Amino acid sequence: MRNLIQPKVTLLGAGPGDPELITLKGVLALNKADVVLYDALIDPVLLKHAPRSAIKIFVGKRVGKHSQAQGDTNQLCVSLAKKHGHVVRLKGGDPFVFGRGAEEIEYIEAFGIPTKLIPGLTSAIAVPASAGIPVTKRGISESFWVVTGTTSAGKLSKDLALAAQSSATVVVLMGTKKLLEIVKVYSQFGKGDLPVAIIQSGTTREEKITAGHISTISQRAKENQVEAPAIIIIGEVVRESLKLAEIYREAIGVGRVNL
Repeated sequence: MRNLIQPKVTLLGAGPGDPELITLKGVLALNKADVVLYDALIDPVLLKHAPRSAIKIFVGKRVGKHSQAQGDTNQLCVSLAKKHGHVVRLKGGDPFVFGRGAEEIEYIEAFGIPTKLIPGLTSAIAVPASAGIPVTKRGISESFWVVTGTTSAGKLSKDLALAAQSSATVVVLMGTKKLLEIVKVYSQFGKGDLPVAIIQSGTTREEKITAGHISTISQRAKENQVEAPAIIIIGEVVRESLKLAEIYREAIGVGRVNL
């Protein structure tokens, strides 16, 4: 029966954290998986959508704790597809938004294995929305930037300095370790009063929101023991959240910030 195996790999975005925010198309793909390779930010509940007979392998990475090198994961996709058939590579957020999905597809297809991408809700938009923060709003923000806080070289993206000079909303992913550098960039442009929110474990039961201004956010993040995974939203739209209205009605630097 081995000659009947038809290898293929589906890259599937699981969404921002809440397991109910995966797409219907994503659930249907999991229903037909022979193997599921899943990341650290995946809610285990999602694995129940796969057949009981499917092989489930954790290949996740945490900040500073790499359980599986990216190259090893790519090779697993190829070898397991050849051996078992349909491999679903289940990734947090959207695979094409700082998810290295394009790299994985390029590698897998080099072996003649067909691939399919199923997009997921990116945390860059869904997490602010769940907290009542619109990344754009008429009269307040006409555009938004999504910037990585940590490049492949381990440094803060140079694009942030360009974004900081605009009036756009800026969403920083993977930036908690670079918060002091982010604050420094904005402070250089005289934007100490600009609202900021940091949302940890967004859309999940463990969600924690820390809010303030560029001038205060570092201290508040320290007080609230902010850790990854978290996203940082910078811009006037942060004031639009009803969850955070109390903070911005009070004097700058005063208010309840750990929601």
